[in-house]
Amino acid sequence: MPMVRREAAVAVTKRVILIALLICHSGGAAVLPQDRSDVMYHRYEGDGVSIDGPSILLRKKVHNKVSLSANYYVDTVSGASIDVRATASPYQEERKETTLGADFLHNKTLMSVSYTNSSENDFEANSVYVGVSQDFFGDLTTLSLSYAKGWDEVGKTGDPDFAEQADRQKFGLGITQVATKNLILGFSVENISDQGYLNNPYRSIRFLDANSERGFRFVTEKYPDTRTSNAVSLNAHYYLPYRAALYAEGRWYTDTWGIDAMNIKLGYIHTFGDDWVLEGFVRHYSQEKADFYQDLFTRENEFNFMARDKELSSFSGLTAGLSLAYEWQFSPDALVKKSSVHLEWDHMRFEYDNFRDVTANAPVGEEPLFGFNANVIRAFVSVWY
Repeated sequence: MPMVRREAAVAVTKRVILIALLICHSGGAAVLPQDRSDVMYHRYEGDGVSIDGPSILLRKKVHNKVSLSANYYVDTVSGASIDVRATASPYQEERKETTLGADFLHNKTLMSVSYTNSSENDFEANSVYVGVSQDFFGDLTTLSLSYAKGWDEVGKTGDPDFAEQADRQKFGLGITQVATKNLILGFSVENISDQGYLNNPYRSIRFLDANSERGFRFVTEKYPDTRTSNAVSLNAHYYLPYRAALYAEGRWYTDTWGIDAMNIKLGYIHTFGDDWVLEGFVRHYSQEKADFYQDLFTRENEFNFMARDKELSSFSGLTAGLSLAYEWQFSPDALVKKSSVHLEWDHMRFEYDNFRDVTANAPVGEEPLFGFNANVIRAFVSVWY
């Protein structure tokens, strides 16, 4: 269960690059997803770790009231992040994720349900999701409510007796408003509660030890067994008169572990002719450390809770992305109505304010601060039928 999982999971999630144009132009009335199939390949390279694999998505409507979907996703992880390089050897593992879902349309109400299973050699995660959206005021306003429940089984390679569990639940509320013929605004709030074993069993803190050759030793982290987080998001999409769009997104996050974070994203979508769509964006993320995080502790049991996960430290990240899509139409009478090809590339830079590179040859506590670059590529083909 490597630490890079969260960055990669966020990075490899496929964006539908025409969404700003479509929503701003149509008003976003409740409709079922179109019948389509997607085949994607993704690859992440960063911090000594590579993650790649395929994803297949299938969608099909039933009597124009129900849409069924299935998604199969594979991550193959190899290499060694900074945490692994400091305490262990390079590794290789595979994660497989399967999602089954259904959407139900009744007048102006759309209900969505799904079940997801994610499995790897030392971690099993299951989750269910239920969401409802309702259009009001001439389809200019959409209210969305959602609930997700997850339960994880955490193991540890090399220790067959290690077995822990964690439960998670998430509540969401969103409002989308068509403000003008060119502008659509969105607002959402989320509340997430986690309970159980919330550690990564492979991650360690370090503490001073004059008897050690390096001047410090490692011991397993200790986390609280509960965590509650809240997030607020705002977004805006503006349709330009020459078949292009601007969009902006902001998200603010806080939790009971003391982490405060902010994410800002700005993007531009431009069409060329009837077939090409180009998108570019920049995103900035920053956060403050958890209350129980330190890069170096003075002794092994200094506090009840102790963490050195760099994702709980103070850090910032900057991402720039480009994507290009080409779409072509077929005859309305053909089995395949249209198809598209998408190529996407993101470049990310992370800088850590209080997480040091302990692999460097430097006095204890004076090692250089850590930072790394990462690249994500995605290529996928979509077919509508």
